[in-house]
Amino acid sequence: LENLQPEIQELAKRLGYEVSVRGKQLGWSEKVARLHFAKNMRRLVTELYVRDNCHPFKATLLLWVQIPMWVCVSLALRNCSVGALGSAVQEQFSSGGVLWFTDLTAPDSTWILPFSLGLVNLLVVEV
Repeated sequence: LENLQPEIQELAKRLGYEVSVRGKQLGWSEKVARLHFAKNMRRLVTELYVRDNCHPFKATLLLWVQIPMWVCVSLALRNCSVGALGSAVQEQFSSGGVLWFTDLTAPDSTWILPFSLGLVNLLVVEV
């Protein structure tokens, strides 16, 4: 989409000129000229999206998959840690940690994991 912006701006300038010339020839009001410009601009931008196969909805498609997946995983981990799946699973979580977090059902009092997860996410976004 970013690569198309210069082309879209050039098309907008050219279309604006053409619509203003045509509007003066036919005696259109400014409102009618703006409507023609908007309609034709939408058509041209849609043609560019089809030509380059880069519709803006495709950029948000990942979010529509990621958000429900994140909610489901969060709920599953919460259910495991509070014992909703049975006491055997909770016992495994309470003795299955490593290093400073031996009990996975207890909150991280050192805040090392939340901060490290936040830094890793920031690194992924920035890189």
